[in-house]
Amino acid sequence: MAGKAGLPRVSTSRIVAGGAIAVVIGGIVAAASVTPTPDPTSSYSDTVTDLPSGAISLVAFDSCETALSGLRKAAWPHIGPFGFGGGYALSTRGGGAIADSAPGPAAAPAPGNGAGSQMPKRESQAQNSAGAAAQQGGQPQGHSSTNTHEANVDEPDIVKTDGKRIVSVVDGKLKVIDVASRKITGSLDVPDIFVSQMLISGDRALLVASQDHVVYDAPVPTPRGKPSPPIVPGMPTFGSKLVLVDLVGTPKVLGTLAVSGLYVDARQVGSVARVVVRSQPKLKFYYPDGTQSDTTALEKNREVALKSTIDDWLPSYRLDSEGKSTEGRLVECANVSHPADYSGTAMLTVLTVDLTKALDKGDPVTVAADGDTVYGTDKSLYVADDHLSRMVPMQMPRRVPPDGSEQPALGKTQIHRFDLAGSAPPKYAGSGEVEGQLLNQYSLSEYDGHLRVATTVGAGWGGTSPDSQSQSIVTVLARGDKGLTQVGRVDGLGKGERIYAVRFFGPVGYVVTFRQVDPLYTLDLSQPTKPRVVGELKITGYSAYLHPVGPGKVLGVGQEATDQGRRLGSQVSLFDVNNPAAPNRLAQQQIEGGSSEVEYDPHAFLYWPARNLVVVPVMSNKQGGIREGEWQTQNYALVLRLDGNALVEVGRISHPTGMIRRSMVIGDELWTVSDGGFMASALDGLGQRGWVPLR
Repeated sequence: MAGKAGLPRVSTSRIVAGGAIAVVIGGIVAAASVTPTPDPTSSYSDTVTDLPSGAISLVAFDSCETALSGLRKAAWPHIGPFGFGGGYALSTRGGGAIADSAPGPAAAPAPGNGAGSQMPKRESQAQNSAGAAAQQGGQPQGHSSTNTHEANVDEPDIVKTDGKRIVSVVDGKLKVIDVASRKITGSLDVPDIFVSQMLISGDRALLVASQDHVVYDAPVPTPRGKPSPPIVPGMPTFGSKLVLVDLVGTPKVLGTLAVSGLYVDARQVGSVARVVVRSQPKLKFYYPDGTQSDTTALEKNREVALKSTIDDWLPSYRLDSEGKSTEGRLVECANVSHPADYSGTAMLTVLTVDLTKALDKGDPVTVAADGDTVYGTDKSLYVADDHLSRMVPMQMPRRVPPDGSEQPALGKTQIHRFDLAGSAPPKYAGSGEVEGQLLNQYSLSEYDGHLRVATTVGAGWGGTSPDSQSQSIVTVLARGDKGLTQVGRVDGLGKGERIYAVRFFGPVGYVVTFRQVDPLYTLDLSQPTKPRVVGELKITGYSAYLHPVGPGKVLGVGQEATDQGRRLGSQVSLFDVNNPAAPNRLAQQQIEGGSSEVEYDPHAFLYWPARNLVVVPVMSNKQGGIREGEWQTQNYALVLRLDGNALVEVGRISHPTGMIRRSMVIGDELWTVSDGGFMASALDGLGQRGWVPLR
């Protein structure tokens, strides 16, 4: 029988023939020269001979008793005196007393509270190319929309528009602005949460509220010798909340779904949103207060794990919708799957929400895995985990250099893929693994049945020894029944540097690395088994975001720098990539001492092809205060026009209060958004037409 996740229900000792998961370990490949390249001293490896490909099968738990036993055993090596991770005594390699005393099969549960018991219920991928004019996520004629990675796949942001109204989330509150009257027509403050992002469809909005830190169900870990604060009665344990809102007239809440996990990201195709949540076991670990030894704390925490129930491991929920309230276990045991090798310390859950329907539990699909980067097309959803900024370190082999000193191993990134079809729950379709760490979602790109992944590897960025020197890699994974299988790769990019920007357009890729100068690499990915670097441009500074702006042209937003790598301020660069073997910078705009949100959040970028306009929010520091030598902070929206091979400054828009974060085109007006208000300016001349204050 198949569960909701589309996986066979089997015991953990059996191998599933269908619905397989592949975990691929990327190998080190000997360097080989690739031509043509402007720098004859550079070498890139594009050899794919004997790439390892050990595929394993995905397994679904067949019962809650099996799930509890498996999760306890998998998490056992990660339990330390401070719980999961965070403690210096945590073993990341297994073995020793922890592994030797790992629990066996789960003990018989107590009636009504053990394994198998329920918690009480209280009732298109776009065929992009560098030669195609960029579109803002499939925008209708007459207004722009959120700048997104893939066409026809919307992404959550702080502001949305349908051309008639602007819906924004400012200071945790929802505001609706009528474009014609330039007035606020609706406002909504959802109590007890801070709304950070949203998606919209028709007259519905899906608000996302999350917390930036781990939500503990026990005293918060504190430094050694400091007492732990007590548990606060009634302290919320739900880390994420989805709020469905009706935007007609006065905005009103239609339903809320709270989940015991942290919101990661979401993607929307049509009216259907897929929301990714990461949860950890709700184990009430003991944290040392300085009066007892780590050994005592470790023993107590092991006992906590041994006495845990399945509901301590699975995510929970609370749903308020259509006048009814329910709460309990978010996902059933038979719908939780796992690879053969997993830690048990985190779970990924994908929720499906159709904004045109009543809010429900979201048909959850859960995998015993971790993840922090989401990338989606209209057919696939990918969640990647590079094991950074996590409570539990990744278990990995360690390298011993010739001098005998132990160095951190090269990191790995695991990638999990889900199949999407209409409004049905996603189906887990397999996994893969590559060397190195991602920059962001733009490090991933699905094209013609393959996933291209750009990563940086190395014990330390800019290391001096050959063993520790960083480099960047583009790996090609084939999408198939066995998961994501490595079929090709090219490495040796930016030795001693790290990736600052990545963009893939169909069979072409661009990678920017930086330490002192900015090599912009062009890649030919037309043959998945033989990806290769074909060109390189070395300039000072770097681009942190790349965007296509016409046939053979790419725009970069980043920082200018000295020859030694010292940042000087924001820059916008126009590149000619018609000849991939010889990319060239055509024009450049610099802002001394400036920075832009675009450098870390591309949603802040606007390109309007109809007028060849580029809008970038800028924060700059310049001398010019009341006292001599005083620095003055300025914030404005920089408006540029692409004029042939030139970048021409059209003007700068400033708000009387607040920091400008977004811009959008509606009709013949350019709207800019800050936490202080909304400003309408004429596209011709940028003259102010209206100001809607929020305070």
